[in-house]
Amino acid sequence: MLVPFDDLPETSRVWIYQCNRTLSAEEMEVVQSELALFLDQWTAHGAQLRAGYELPYNRFIVIALDQSETSASGCSIDSSVRFIQNLEQRFGVDLLDKMNVSYKQGEFVAYKTLLEFKQMAKDKAVSKSTVVFNNLVNNISEYRSDWEVPAEESWHSRFLSKS
Repeated sequence: MLVPFDDLPETSRVWIYQCNRTLSAEEMEVVQSELALFLDQWTAHGAQLRAGYELPYNRFIVIALDQSETSASGCSIDSSVRFIQNLEQRFGVDLLDKMNVSYKQGEFVAYKTLLEFKQMAKDKAVSKSTVVFNNLVNNISEYRSDWEVPAEESWHSRFLSKS
């Protein structure tokens, strides 16, 4: 059952999929429509799942699930991954590769492979104050407080020089 993202409890589980490019306005309309349809029909062992989504920066798909009544099952998680894979194929984008890093460059969101990001840190092209997106957050509370943070406050800090 699709519910507004802001109506979900802070403990709701989140999955964040980052896109390797900005989606166009037309692509965003399709993603919103199909995501709403998918989440409205998403179930676990026949039970409706209470879920919502956000699409920040036209680059991320954030799905949240209220697990207080019904938790996601292996099958329901698999169906959500298949849904994301279908979006990847439809738009020719990468949404599932976790070995990439998104970070802010001024007002823009940049996307690099982990190896490129490590090299940028070594070259001091990114710093501890560079805002990164920590897609490893687990719930809405962490998403709101720890998703968009300076690199020094994220797992990205391991790549920054200690000086």
